[in-house]
Amino acid sequence: MLRLPAELNHASANACLAQLAEGLSTEAAEVVVDAQALQHFDSSALAVLIEFRRACSGAGKALIVQGLPPRLRDLAALYGVEELLLSA
Repeated sequence: MLRLPAELNHASANACLAQLAEGLSTEAAEVVVDAQALQHFDSSALAVLIEFRRACSGAGKALIVQGLPPRLRDLAALYGVEELLLSA
């Protein structure tokens, strides 16, 4: 299981995405990302998850996001990308 950090914003997005991508090769057909620790974030968190979903798909793996904070779920709905994260 891969985990998101407590803080994920524009300044840390590239490093977070790189860390997730690094862990992709060690994951099975279903890649689980735990977002439970995520407390401080901006829309960059959505961008990271969507881009990582693309990477998973490209590797023939499914992405499952667990523990998505309600505020991030609301932000995803506002941007119209909630289905990308929940159906992942």
